[in-house]
Amino acid sequence: MKKILLVEDDQEINKMVQTLLRKNQYEVETAFSGTEALLLLEIKTFDLILLDLMLPGLSGEEVITKINEYSQIPIICVSAKDDLNTKLELIREGADDYITKPFNNEELIVRVGAVLRRTNKGFKIEKTEIFKFKDLVLDSENHIVTINDEPIELTVKEYDILELLISNPKKVFTKQNIFESVWAEEYIMDERAVTVHVSNLRNKLKHGEAYIKTVWGIGYKMQDN
Repeated sequence: MKKILLVEDDQEINKMVQTLLRKNQYEVETAFSGTEALLLLEIKTFDLILLDLMLPGLSGEEVITKINEYSQIPIICVSAKDDLNTKLELIREGADDYITKPFNNEELIVRVGAVLRRTNKGFKIEKTEIFKFKDLVLDSENHIVTINDEPIELTVKEYDILELLISNPKKVFTKQNIFESVWAEEYIMDERAVTVHVSNLRNKLKHGEAYIKTVWGIGYKMQDN
């Protein structure tokens, strides 16, 4: 049974979401603040975090930043804000998905399931392989990325995009290809979500080499030598 950490300070919503998740065969543990969530993450293991942004003390955005410093656990944000800039900013900060309040219960369950499927199944790449490109190495069994033996810290989405590209370095992947492989959903999201993640990934891979090439009007591939 998959275990979800629910971080929500509104007791009524917290109880309602707990009930919904448990009815759908998820194990749930709750936190009512960002600090409490971080303490739980130090001592327990979860498959996914459902994170409200408007929390007492540490904000949801601050919690995302701290989690991504040491973990690749997928995070779904819950926010009352539904403007595109807010959503893109959450993606830049490391969120894997988001849902706007008030949300439809069925949509919440579908999004939770989609993120967990993507995390578990990946892209049908053989997970015992080690992919090498120039001085970049991706160990898909241990989820480790290094450049010249120096570890590179990536979010879940950044890692998944890199694994997709490096698994077939001569192939050009469209933004739709990347979205449907990494998000494990039909391509319904603004394509700038993919652009933001690729940009963040490129910034983290800046070690004197260019690793990801933009094929204008089409998509992305690994940079030719």
